[in-house]
Amino acid sequence: MKDEILAHINDPGQLEKMYRTNKTLFKRAFSSLYPELKGNTMADFWNERLNYENDEVNWGTGRELLGVIIAALLAGLIAKLPAFFHINEEFFYTRNVGFIIFPLLTAYFAWKNKLSTGKIVFIAAATLAGLIFINSFPDAKKSDTLILSCIHLVLLLWCVLGFAFVGEKGNNEEKRLSYLKYNGDLVVMTTLILIAGAIMTGVTIGLFSLIGFDIREFYFKNIAIAGLAAAPIVGTYLTQTNPQLVGKVSPVIARLFSPLVAVMLVVYLIAIVYSHKNPYNDREFLLIFNGLLMGVMAIIFFSVAETSKIAKNYTQTWVLFLLSVVTIVVNGVALSAILFRISEWGFSPNRAAVLGGNILILINLLLVTVQFFRVLSKKADLSAVGKVIAFYLPIYFGWTIIVTFIFPLVFGFK
Repeated sequence: MKDEILAHINDPGQLEKMYRTNKTLFKRAFSSLYPELKGNTMADFWNERLNYENDEVNWGTGRELLGVIIAALLAGLIAKLPAFFHINEEFFYTRNVGFIIFPLLTAYFAWKNKLSTGKIVFIAAATLAGLIFINSFPDAKKSDTLILSCIHLVLLLWCVLGFAFVGEKGNNEEKRLSYLKYNGDLVVMTTLILIAGAIMTGVTIGLFSLIGFDIREFYFKNIAIAGLAAAPIVGTYLTQTNPQLVGKVSPVIARLFSPLVAVMLVVYLIAIVYSHKNPYNDREFLLIFNGLLMGVMAIIFFSVAETSKIAKNYTQTWVLFLLSVVTIVVNGVALSAILFRISEWGFSPNRAAVLGGNILILINLLLVTVQFFRVLSKKADLSAVGKVIAFYLPIYFGWTIIVTFIFPLVFGFK
């Protein structure tokens, strides 16, 4: 995007076309280029246009708004399928929770980015394959591969959503980083929507109780579940049409939590030494430990996606470098623990999945940390870190396919 902007800086029509194609990415790229373009009449115009503060919320076109309303209603209907068709709720939600939201969001970005027929067919085939496979899975009471497939299927659908978000330029590092940023912004926006929904729920139930109507059961089984399903869709629409709504909140969160998480991890590793629990002989502790690891990885990725927009932010780069180093130590502990458990009790679906995931994360962390070191040594800029993260994302997609579809066959659906 940066090269395209530079090449067409004096072509108003082409700049407008690029802006309309992807407003968020255009603004991000232009903001990083503007310091060297300052003084150019066209660049100054676009700077004023992109940074104009508008207090009004943009609700998009009537067609877009109608599409979002329909998608939100569909999400609510999908979430209510067990009630409509008398399906066991545990069976439905454990296997199909990802299909309530992700296919609709994927369809939204496929429509917005005007994907080619070939890519739409790929997205539809991947989604349909997951839907058929997970619902054809034997209904075993205790099946580790079923649990793994359900978890990794959600991650697979998340990857398919990213494929639609990136659009036609599948190898575009900026678009992949924008996808990570979108996820962070969506979490912030969806949380705000849910908080507002919770307040409305309390007020509504309280008002009806005052006049003698107890609507709690009806409300939670119908209105609340539909609202939960619709919240990410509405949140996506708001973040895409109004990037300024959380555009200043997300960077603050990234800057605030990165050092706090780094300190917490150091203290936590020290506390483990003095505690009576460790991941080597405590299975539940190992699972929580790995959950912590993935959460920290997400914070690093999100922080890079946010920080990469700010030139020469060495303080934040140092924080992220130290956080990456500490996370490598955490990963090393988790990896050694799973290798110890495999040597003692052999392979199982869970151990194989955790082992593969930890190895992939360790390699990714090492690559990211090396790039952070190069940035601090002034041998590269922060965009190099983003490129490594963006390059590695498809590898996780491949791993989700293996765990979702191959593991059950290898381990006999046990």
